Amino acid sequence: MNKQILTRREKEIFEMLIQNYSTKEIADVFGISEKTVRNHISNVMQKLAVKGRASAVVELLRLGEITI
Repeated sequence: MNKQILTRREKEIFEMLIQNYSTKEIADVFGISEKTVRNHISNVMQKLAVKGRASAVVELLRLGEITI
């Protein structure tokens, strides 16, 4: 991950994803668009050099960035 740290919002979004919130529900909670939520998710996947949300979650758990 090149020691890049997730932003607070990226972390919040992934914590909600693992709680089974949809992109729309996350957008509604934060008062942002669904596209912005998807952009945050894409940014995290790029930082982690992974493809897919599930792989990102696994890597974030491994790195201790999020917990279940």
